[in-house]
Amino acid sequence: MTPIDPLAPFRLDDRVVILTGASAGLGARFARVLDAAGASLVLVARRRDRLEALAGELRDALAVPCDLSDPDAPATIVDAAIARHGHIDVLVNNAGVNLVKAATEETVDEFRHELQVNLVAPFALSALTARTMIDGGRRGSVVNIASVWAMGGIGQIPDAGYAASKGGLVSMTRELAAQWARKGIRVNTLAPGWFRSEMTEGSMFGDERSERWMFQRTPMGRGGEEHELDGALLFFASDASSFVTGTVLPVDGGWTAV
Repeated sequence: MTPIDPLAPFRLDDRVVILTGASAGLGARFARVLDAAGASLVLVARRRDRLEALAGELRDALAVPCDLSDPDAPATIVDAAIARHGHIDVLVNNAGVNLVKAATEETVDEFRHELQVNLVAPFALSALTARTMIDGGRRGSVVNIASVWAMGGIGQIPDAGYAASKGGLVSMTRELAAQWARKGIRVNTLAPGWFRSEMTEGSMFGDERSERWMFQRTPMGRGGEEHELDGALLFFASDASSFVTGTVLPVDGGWTAV
């Protein structure tokens, strides 16, 4: 009998992965996790110095500094990946911006900027990446990083643009999954709860009142630890989820269960 290796499907050896928002926080952690699983990485972020430093720590990583608010950025990223590797296997749409501001104070331009980075750019990247997969006859996976903001209103932390963009990302996930399923391309979404990151430091974590509110509302009574997204990310990126598409997985300590 051939021995069973239950961890083998989670490997990403010989897979090319585009990862946006890779220069810090959860994105930098994702880069290290994907690298450890064997992937060749195309790392995307605005901050060139951080991005290139991270790429230098990994086995096979290409830094592509760019700003996803630029409409030309998605094509630049995909072209760089194809020039380096000839194909793409996985796209992780992780980059995001937020603006904590009451809706009555948020300008249309600010709202539009959040949509551009958090929703429009992921759509463009997904479409371009899927086209290369289809043209090359390759299977692939798109992993969108949304938020518990996509699952319901929060109110105490006002950010209509972020909520709209992440909610749109969830709906887009389902539609693209339905369009591309028979072409061998899976599309899924992670919806993290409260994790310590550059975005949440000081506003949620490190502020006693905010932490008390967050912990009281989270059934597990705490925020997420950095490593607690590793398994979910690898599951969706790898063949471990080969029969899963159009799914939204909250990793939130029970936040969306109550």
